[in-house]
Amino acid sequence: FLGYTVFYARYIGKELFFMGCSHNCDSCSSNCGGEKSLKVAANPAASVKKVIGVVSGKGGVGKSLVTCLLAAGCAKAGLKVGVLDADITGPSVPKSFGVHSRAMQDGECLLPAVTDGGIKLMSINLLLESESAPVVWRGPVISGVVNQFWSDVRWGELDYLFVDMPPGTGDVPLTVFQSLPVDGIVIVTSPQELVQMIVKKAYNMAEMMHVPVLGLIENFSYLKCPDCGKEIKLFGESHIEDVAAELTLPVFGKIPLDPAFAEKADEGKFYETENPYLQTAVRALSAMSRIM
Repeated sequence: FLGYTVFYARYIGKELFFMGCSHNCDSCSSNCGGEKSLKVAANPAASVKKVIGVVSGKGGVGKSLVTCLLAAGCAKAGLKVGVLDADITGPSVPKSFGVHSRAMQDGECLLPAVTDGGIKLMSINLLLESESAPVVWRGPVISGVVNQFWSDVRWGELDYLFVDMPPGTGDVPLTVFQSLPVDGIVIVTSPQELVQMIVKKAYNMAEMMHVPVLGLIENFSYLKCPDCGKEIKLFGESHIEDVAAELTLPVFGKIPLDPAFAEKADEGKFYETENPYLQTAVRALSAMSRIM
C-alpha cells in the first residue's frame, strides 16, 4: 500500500492550493486562470449511478451506523449498493458486516470486498496488515487514499455508492465534495440542543460546494424500555423537526438506541438487522435511483 501513498504525494501541492477556494472567481486574487475542476475520473470498470455522502457536523452521532443501515436497507430493497469507507483513521464498516479479509487485486484494480448481503465495500482496514494498526497520516495523504478508493477500485455496476465520511468539515469531506461526483448528502445528528448549530455546519458546507442535502436523520432519539415500552429521551427532546423546517429539508428517520444494532455489529452480521426506522429514506433513495 506504500506505493499508493507515494503515488499520491504528487498531488499534495495541488490539494493544498485549492484548500481555501471559495469557488467565486470574481472575488479571487489568485492567478489560477479560473476555477479548475478537481473531479477524479471514475474507474473505467465502474458504473455508479448515484454517490451519496453520509456526513455529520461532529463526531459521536453514529454516522457509520446510519451508513450501514442505509446500505443494508437499500440492498434489501433490491438495489445494488456499495460503501466507500472514507473514515480512514476510524474505519468501522468492515467489522460491522463481518469483513476481515485483505482486499484483492486483479493486476489493474483493487477489488471491493462483498458482504453476505451483496454489499460491495472498500475500507483502509482491508489494506492494513492488522485491523488494529493505526493510520497515522497527514490530511493530504488521507485525501489521496480516498480519491483512490474512487478511481482505483473496480466497483462494477452500482445503483448507490454510500460514502461514510469522518465527522466535521475538514480535509476528507472537502476532498469527497471536490473530487467525487456526489449527488447528495444525508446529515446525521442527535437530539441535543446544539443540533441546530451542528446540522447547519454540515448544511452550509454542502451549500458552499453546491452539493444537494437530501435529508436529515436523527440517531439516539430514545431508548425504549424493554419492560413497559416507554420511550426514554436520554439525550433530551428532539429538535430535528425545527431544524428541518427552517432548512426546508425532510426528516428521513429517527433511530432509537437499539441494543440489537450493537449486538449484530459486534457479530459482523449487521445485514441481518431489522430496521423499520429508515423506511422513508430507503423509499426516497429507491425513487431517486430511477432518475438518471
